[in-house]
Amino acid sequence: MEKRYQVFVSSTYEDLQEERREVMQALLGLDCIPTGMELFPAADDDSWALIQRFIAGCDYYVVILGGRYGSKAPSGKSYTEMEYDHAVRVGLPVLAFLHKDPGMIVANKTESSEEARAALVEFRKKIETARHAKFWNTAQDLASSVVLGMTAAMKTKPRVGWVRADLVPDESAAQEILGLRRKIDELTKHVDDMEFRAPEGSKELAQGEETFPIHFKYEHEGRFCESSEAYSWNNILSILGPILIVQASEDDLKGKLSEAFRNRCLDNHQIGINYQYMRDEDFQQIKLQLRALGLIRETKSLTGKNSTKTWTLTPYGDRIMTQVAAIRSSARA
Repeated sequence: MEKRYQVFVSSTYEDLQEERREVMQALLGLDCIPTGMELFPAADDDSWALIQRFIAGCDYYVVILGGRYGSKAPSGKSYTEMEYDHAVRVGLPVLAFLHKDPGMIVANKTESSEEARAALVEFRKKIETARHAKFWNTAQDLASSVVLGMTAAMKTKPRVGWVRADLVPDESAAQEILGLRRKIDELTKHVDDMEFRAPEGSKELAQGEETFPIHFKYEHEGRFCESSEAYSWNNILSILGPILIVQASEDDLKGKLSEAFRNRCLDNHQIGINYQYMRDEDFQQIKLQLRALGLIRETKSLTGKNSTKTWTLTPYGDRIMTQVAAIRSSARA
């Protein structure tokens, strides 16, 4: 049955009029029903109660952040952040789109006060911590990202939507379908939440800055030698994480760890080595540990008619890898 989804688009208004127009057109092109603050011009308690009911009645929620935090309610939060919090609270699928480089936004489209700028930074952090956000620079870039995000969301998280009255089944069937759809939504949300969390029981496992000795064999000055180096689990994840963002074979992973060992020998011990390779049982233990910690999962890579075992980061692993591998600001040291 053909249906249309209603999408609430939330953002500040004056500074993002062009971006909102492009997004609205993109949503119409997907046969969605876009709506937003244009319907609620007054920012008061009565309109806020209406907005809450309206958001709860939508199928998806899109939040766009540029350079402004926006007008605040008496609570001190901006209406945009209040809309976001309410959408999360009622369980709507949320698609977040943040400006990639707020520092490059023209001055008249940014906040003038330090308090508002700080509130915007905290709001961005809240969104980035809670979900995978997409980033944009131009209105056209934003519209394209919204199309991709909505297409994926409609496929993986289908909602009740709207259909023509003459196509609606009888009341009892409609209620049964609605009940099943809600159950699916609940289960889907539960699965999504679990993907961004550490597995149950993983707190008992070695991780973080705890170390694991990796044994290597290598050639140095015409002789084959053997030694071991202790690597923290965070260090191992930061080494392997970049090639696990998409997919990596086991040979790729072994090669990356061996390369890191060679670089450590050169940087820390001023020893140039060749033909280095790691003990296979150490690699199997590393693979098992990262899997048990919920950081990686097995995938299949098709090559011609054959498939080979590959590995990739889980959503939780991607978040942890970003935290441990990203370069810290020296200004905050």
